[in-house]
Amino acid sequence: MKKAVLLLLVLAVAGVFGWRLWQKALAARAQASPAERGARAVAVEVQPVATTTIRDVAQFTGSLFSKALFVAAPKVAGRLKKLTVNIGDPVRQGQTIALLDDDEYAQQVGEAQAELEVAKANIEEARSALEIEKREYDRVQALRQKNIASESELDSGQARYQAQEAKYKVALAQVDQKDAALKAAEVRLSYTRIQAAWEDGEGERVVGERFVDEGAMLRANDPIVSIIDLSSLTAVIHVIERDYSKITVGQDATVTTDAYPERLFRGRIVRVAPLLKETSREARVEVEIPNPEGVLKPGMFVRAEIEFDRHDNATVVPFTALARREGREGVFLADLTEKKAHFVPVTVGIVSGEQAEVTAPPLSGMVVTLGQHLLTDGSTIAVAQAAGTGEAASGPGPTAEAGRRQGSTQ
Repeated sequence: MKKAVLLLLVLAVAGVFGWRLWQKALAARAQASPAERGARAVAVEVQPVATTTIRDVAQFTGSLFSKALFVAAPKVAGRLKKLTVNIGDPVRQGQTIALLDDDEYAQQVGEAQAELEVAKANIEEARSALEIEKREYDRVQALRQKNIASESELDSGQARYQAQEAKYKVALAQVDQKDAALKAAEVRLSYTRIQAAWEDGEGERVVGERFVDEGAMLRANDPIVSIIDLSSLTAVIHVIERDYSKITVGQDATVTTDAYPERLFRGRIVRVAPLLKETSREARVEVEIPNPEGVLKPGMFVRAEIEFDRHDNATVVPFTALARREGREGVFLADLTEKKAHFVPVTVGIVSGEQAEVTAPPLSGMVVTLGQHLLTDGSTIAVAQAAGTGEAASGPGPTAEAGRRQGSTQ
């Protein structure tokens, strides 16, 4: 036990001593003059300046929603007699999807029809009585002209004629009333046949959900099935404030989903919210995606890539080559002949995940990608690995994909 404690004590002392030596070495390195540091060869890695196509592409996440979705429901109460569709079944415009028990409504139609017939019969009766009163009134008028009938008899005949004329008009109005009641009963009867109907287009749609089974008692507006349009879907993404100004209606988007990882779906931005939510600082953006094969489904998680900018024949360097000296951003160009590194301030354009565009000044040759934190302008270098020296500095390079910024889904 004592030996173990003694051994641990010796190791602790050795560790402290070694740490102090390392600190002194670092201090001596920091106190060395630039000339002394430049005299020493700094081991670096280099890569060539390339000319390629670089794109500013952002990636956002979101969900798919149906462009059109509605719920089929009855307008009247009743027992669900028959359901003609189920989940996943195609539905055409005007197709009957459910039937309610219609005995009560059919009875109401029969009663309204009978009442209409009675009203029509009353018209005939009223018309006949009106004709009789008309002839009697005409006869009294003729007798009055010959001073055979008195003035009171003429007034009485006129009153009876006008009263019968009013009854005839009432009978006509009752026919219209009963006809309207019959039509209302027929409409209620038609409501027992639930049909799929929509305004925008004649194409097929699909049953998304079923909410009830046959035999269920339904109230008015109780949902039976939902019907969705899969011909075109909408991907809803949310854009942060940094990217909001770059988003415009009409921009193309490439959409991928985990369900079909090898496939790319093309879409187009159709709506951009005119505001950002204060809680998240994000704006809603809708991307319309044609879905003629129907493989995409509402509710799927998607990733949408939107290209903001593209520069062909751009001069690019590895992102790791960028360094800052005296507040300026630049790169160290490696002179492999003289074994020197020279700091060149640059203007950076599009920055990708691994590459950065240099818009000015024109560059060629090799740049330091590792070890530049130890370099000053004119430092001596020792190239540990010259990547890609067999290629021309201006030769074609792979397309640079822009840095991807993850959007959030609410």
